Amino acid sequence: MKAALNLIKLFFVFFFFSPLSYAANPIVEFETNQGNFKIELYPDKAPKTVSNFLYYVDNGFYKETVFHRVISNFMIQGGGFTRDMSEKKTQPPIANESNNGLINSAGTVAMARTNDPNSATAQFFINLIDNNFLNYTSPEPSAIGYCVFGKIIEGMNVVYKIGQLPTANSRGFSDVPIRPVIIINAKHIN
Repeated sequence: MKAALNLIKLFFVFFFFSPLSYAANPIVEFETNQGNFKIELYPDKAPKTVSNFLYYVDNGFYKETVFHRVISNFMIQGGGFTRDMSEKKTQPPIANESNNGLINSAGTVAMARTNDPNSATAQFFINLIDNNFLNYTSPEPSAIGYCVFGKIIEGMNVVYKIGQLPTANSRGFSDVPIRPVIIINAKHIN
């Protein structure tokens, strides 16, 4: 009986206190017409941003949107426009969490925004190279930077492939892929 109790205690300690029992960072898989990629999110560094992003993912917002801005050796941006370059209606903007210690290095995912530092909604971008000039340097609006909240953990080859597609001006936008890069689905997989 004592051996059985010790075994139960050991199981309890292992299950509840081992590294395997800690919740992993959320992972989102994007399926595009160019291939799939996975993003690991960092809620400990950007809780509001990750929560906002997962809201859009879990509610199917990104389905049938496009990567509408592709600049080789810089970044690819998507998540807000349909194939015909109509902007989707979003939730209110979120506060910028760029002062979180994460930097805009190759493969990281950050929130797109206007010149207003607190204007991010659904659009995001993936850095193709280290874009240090996008990092937080001070709380001044011109130096607050862009909030990194995740990183590509699988399929960076797909991201680089998208980054090399030919682009043109289209419907008043520049750097639009000539053949649409469609987000078929985005799903939260853990």
